[in-house]
Amino acid sequence: MDRNIPLLVLSLIPGIGPARIKAVVSRFPDLRELGCAGINDLTAVPGIGEPLARQILTFLRNPSKREDALKTAEEQLEKLHRINGSLVTLRDPDYPRLLREIYDSPPYLFIRGTLPSAPFFAVVGTRKATPYGKQCASMFSGDLAANGFTVCSGMAYGIDMAAHQAALESGGSTVAVLAGGIDNIYTDPKGKLWPRIAERGALVSEEWIGSELCPAKFPKRNRIIAGLSAGTLVVESDLDGGALITADCALEQNREVFAIPGNIFSHQSRGTNRLIQQGQAKSVTGIDDILSELKEFKRDSSENDSPARDNLHDFQLDSPEMEIMEKMGSEPLHIDLLAAKTGIEIDVLLVYLFELEMKKAILQLPGQMFQKR
Repeated sequence: MDRNIPLLVLSLIPGIGPARIKAVVSRFPDLRELGCAGINDLTAVPGIGEPLARQILTFLRNPSKREDALKTAEEQLEKLHRINGSLVTLRDPDYPRLLREIYDSPPYLFIRGTLPSAPFFAVVGTRKATPYGKQCASMFSGDLAANGFTVCSGMAYGIDMAAHQAALESGGSTVAVLAGGIDNIYTDPKGKLWPRIAERGALVSEEWIGSELCPAKFPKRNRIIAGLSAGTLVVESDLDGGALITADCALEQNREVFAIPGNIFSHQSRGTNRLIQQGQAKSVTGIDDILSELKEFKRDSSENDSPARDNLHDFQLDSPEMEIMEKMGSEPLHIDLLAAKTGIEIDVLLVYLFELEMKKAILQLPGQMFQKR
């Protein structure tokens, strides 16, 4: 029998959730001993009273229920193996350290890809992102990746997608935490992004393969995003946005929360501005505002898989490309202004800019804006 099957079976018992499973696993490292446990043994586990203890033992000692659960668990692992996935559990040494610390850690994570060893940082926000929000998400995610962080988000449309994309374009790693199973990437059905995420990071979920998506699963997903991460950046959110749930989870987990100030007339900035106003999040305008709060997680540049390159010669640029880069400052620049500064016709300039993107020297932002990486 696969060593993970008893844990999957335990999670099928009605009335027992992640926090109680975590407590049971702490008390019974070998879950096969549960079948021989008594009522008093189980009621000694925090969070388990006598009614639930009896329910657990009745379930495990009922041959029909136990066999059905075993079959279901075995089928789940077969489905996981068919999509080249893996299972990481609370008992495994490679279970994410920060996620293990939260009260209701998922007992297991279904994974497609490989969990990066770099520290995680969450970048989240509204699905109805503005160009400003996408630009900020891209800039901060690229900078976080360049500073050795794995960008973590929920692969929703808008800010989440921009964060994942920018991390990959920067040569960094990213992890997408899904509200449904890792077999159903409903926001990317054509596979334009998720295979790259799995190659440079992982798709992660606590939901079983083949399970249906429902609204209640999104807040559960959000606690994992926050729990994995040393900090959470809310880029854009309205007052009732799901990103604020992630921020609340991070605060409850005693993690750092950051927010980007936005237009006071924009609904997409009402939530982030409120977080700052109420002192629940630190206002940030650049990557140093985040790094200064997370010094213990920042890796030395010698350890970074994708270190930032400050010397233009490191990009192996030709003379026109060098000239373009020298005309670009630290802030995003519109292509019309760049053409005026360089004296290069726009159609020719576009070719050079494409080459610079391929060399990962610049980043194209919405609205024909360009910025140095």
